[in-house]
Amino acid sequence: MRRSTYLKLATNILIHSKIRSWLTIIGIVIGVGSVVTIMALSDSMSADMEERFADMDLTLVQVSPGYTKAMSGFGGGGPPGMGGSSYSSDDAELTDKDIMAIKLVENIDYIYGQISGSDLEVYFMGKTADLSVTGVDPQVWQYTVTYELESGRLLEATDNNVVVIGYGIAHDMYDQEVGLNRVLAIEGKSYRVVGILADGESDNAIIMPIDSAVDIIDDAEQDVYDKIVVKVDGVDNVETVVDEIEEKLLISRHIANDDDRDFSVSDSLSQAESASEMMESMTIFLGAIAGVSLVVGSVGIANTMFTSVMEKTKEIGTMKAIGAKNKDILMIFLFNSALVGFVGGVLGIVLSLVLTSLLPYLGISMMRSSMGSTIAPDLMLMGISIAVVIGVLSGIVPAYNASKMRPVDALRYE
Repeated sequence: MRRSTYLKLATNILIHSKIRSWLTIIGIVIGVGSVVTIMALSDSMSADMEERFADMDLTLVQVSPGYTKAMSGFGGGGPPGMGGSSYSSDDAELTDKDIMAIKLVENIDYIYGQISGSDLEVYFMGKTADLSVTGVDPQVWQYTVTYELESGRLLEATDNNVVVIGYGIAHDMYDQEVGLNRVLAIEGKSYRVVGILADGESDNAIIMPIDSAVDIIDDAEQDVYDKIVVKVDGVDNVETVVDEIEEKLLISRHIANDDDRDFSVSDSLSQAESASEMMESMTIFLGAIAGVSLVVGSVGIANTMFTSVMEKTKEIGTMKAIGAKNKDILMIFLFNSALVGFVGGVLGIVLSLVLTSLLPYLGISMMRSSMGSTIAPDLMLMGISIAVVIGVLSGIVPAYNASKMRPVDALRYE
């Protein structure tokens, strides 16, 4: 027989067993739809994470007072916002002595101390808002960040009583927009705006020279820092620099027992790698769960094929009596099971397209690129191929049994 004949007869079997076949197809649809949707989301999350990593400076290392094994969070382009820690010691602090110790480490380009304060009164044009302020060393800060500016400039070495503000403060915080060279009153002192960060770049940030920040932040002291930021000369040296910083600080702070450590060292590279590994593990886990439905669907196909063989026993006997070979019977039922898988795969792709388009309306916004995410053509092809392969594998045994029937026994079957 020709392949077109196999396909025609297989289609005829599918059409004349509507309810049973479509119930089987539904299992494949759910399985393929689930797997493809999860993989599409995974691809979207990976693309989004790569975009975020591209915006991050992976050569930044942060030293914080207090010891914790878990550092969390990383922001867009570097401090402020690179991360934070839960401190284990209330009296731990970082000073110029720590900066001097860290400067002994090789492969460091820049280092500076940083302080921050929250709930400071920021007044502009008749309205007051409670905002956070970050004080940095203007001589080196601009070389450790990757911020994009909407207008103006970053802080410079000679700056005093000036600020760089986020896009949200400039455009959304007050009744009137805060433009360049406008003056903000922070805790009663005046500061001129010299730069406005681009949209999405720490929108509510207020960044000023550290000497100015000491004057307005409660409990702030000269040469005492909330964190120390280090920029390494290359990504390949980050791990080595982190280890050496820990070693130097343990010595300079006279800490002999690791349990007595009162500082934490974290780096954006490790945080990025940890986030990537966690996402991969989550994708594998969710994909395995969705794959269970494909197994269930394959069992359904096998069951349907066994039933079809029983129902078509007399027809099999007739075809063999008029010259059909074992191979012909085998191929007819394999084509039938492959066709069930193909139809289920196509409808599964349609289901996946619907699910991905509905995600924004279901409140799923794990990442920016997932909103309105699309399914790549190769992912569609893979989903359909998996469904066809499952169909063929599930139909091999029933098709083989059908091909081995003796014509006399098949014709006498009741």
